[in-house]
Amino acid sequence: MTQGTPIKQLFKIVLATSLVAASGMALAHGDTAHAKKDTPVVKEQKPWGVAGDAKAVKRTISVSMTDTMRFSPEKIDVKQGDTLKFVLKNDGKVMHEFVIGTRKDLDEHAALMMKFPNMEHDEPYMAHVAPGKTGTIVWTFNKAGRFDFACLIAGHYQAGMVGKITVAAK
Repeated sequence: MTQGTPIKQLFKIVLATSLVAASGMALAHGDTAHAKKDTPVVKEQKPWGVAGDAKAVKRTISVSMTDTMRFSPEKIDVKQGDTLKFVLKNDGKVMHEFVIGTRKDLDEHAALMMKFPNMEHDEPYMAHVAPGKTGTIVWTFNKAGRFDFACLIAGHYQAGMVGKITVAAK
């Protein structure tokens, strides 16, 4: 997504926030974070990696999510093979989420979220974080490439709540 002029950016943020608030979708998946089940995480290979093992974490990255529809940091550099722990802090007053994927996968999921804002999902590459709360993801980046992360709550992705992950080959 392009940054555009500050006025266009402000308009996008105001529009997205208004749509979310007016439609009652501020809590798109409900009012609580996705519950982690006591079952083991399925380690399904994705183009952007596989669920990681907490014992293998090499680095922890703190990510802030805000109601200005931005992540901080917006760009993350990783080495192929590294297992990272993302500590995701929702510094806003509405629900946010952090979902890792390819642009194509995120586009498709975002379109579904617009049609079915209350859909439930709990994959190891996504965290749904309530206002003022913290979530975590442990992920192994075993594939080199450029990937994305985003908040796919209806209106947030469309307002530019996205970031980039670059995984450097060994």
